[in-house]
Amino acid sequence: MPPGRPLATVLGCVLATLALGLLAGCGEGGASGGGAGNAPAGASASEEAAERSEEATKKREEQVEISKDRELLSEIESKKREQAAEAAAKRREQAAEAKAKRREETSTREAKKREEAAEEKAKQSERTAEENAKQSEESARAQERERAQARKREAAKRKEPTARTGLRGRAPAG
Repeated sequence: MPPGRPLATVLGCVLATLALGLLAGCGEGGASGGGAGNAPAGASASEEAAERSEEATKKREEQVEISKDRELLSEIESKKREQAAEAAAKRREQAAEAKAKRREETSTREAKKREEAAEEKAKQSERTAEENAKQSEESARAQERERAQARKREAAKRKEPTARTGLRGRAPAG
């Protein structure tokens, strides 16, 4: 209801009550054949009834206002609780997102470290294999050189006896 509406309703009720009270007072005076003696007593009784009615109406208005205020306060408190709950939920959600992001970053860093370690290990294995191959090759070359030198020595030893005599398998002429 609009703010001025309850007041208009109350005033309408008060006026109706006063009108009924006045009519009742007039009716009593006319029915008893009365005159002036009964009119003031009826008027004061109707005034008292009007005052009581007005007080009752004011109390009802106050009770209505109090009830409305309580409802409004209840709504405000409800909205505050709802906002607080939403804010808490939002904070929890943001914290969860941050935690998930940190986990993902940590996981990514660890995966990268493992990958780099694996690459380094593979490179080390490759270097070791290359060094072993190089050593084997050098060892094979050294053995081949030794064999070549041994053959040369053998060939030189075979040539020596014939070179001294100057004969090649023939008997000296003499």
